[in-house]
Amino acid sequence: MSKLLVRWVLFTVAIVAASAIAQMLNVGFHAEAKEPSDFLYLMLGAAVLALINATVGSVLRLVTAPLRCLTFGLVSLVINALVLMMAANLVPWFSVDNFMGALVGSLLIAVFNALLKNLVPAAKDDD
Repeated sequence: MSKLLVRWVLFTVAIVAASAIAQMLNVGFHAEAKEPSDFLYLMLGAAVLALINATVGSVLRLVTAPLRCLTFGLVSLVINALVLMMAANLVPWFSVDNFMGALVGSLLIAVFNALLKNLVPAAKDDD
């Protein structure tokens, strides 16, 4: 359970970091966190984003498998951007102005998520 909570917090931190960089680049992706208590709302938004990515994103990846092979995986970037746009429509703490904002935002989230996962050592499973 603690491993899930750590991953959830790291994913939320990745979203906040991606939002900060996206705002500096002025590309149109914002995760609203004006007060420290808003971090809990962002955690809820991260859960919604993960849920959409696990359900709708998986179906889209399955349907577009031949196209992903033809484009060497570039369609995955488009799918991630669409998933982020869906989450932004459902969660009031995320906002995406346009498709380019969603594309850059999803790419930044993926990069920060990968970096943060590598910083935390993997927990050993007790069998």
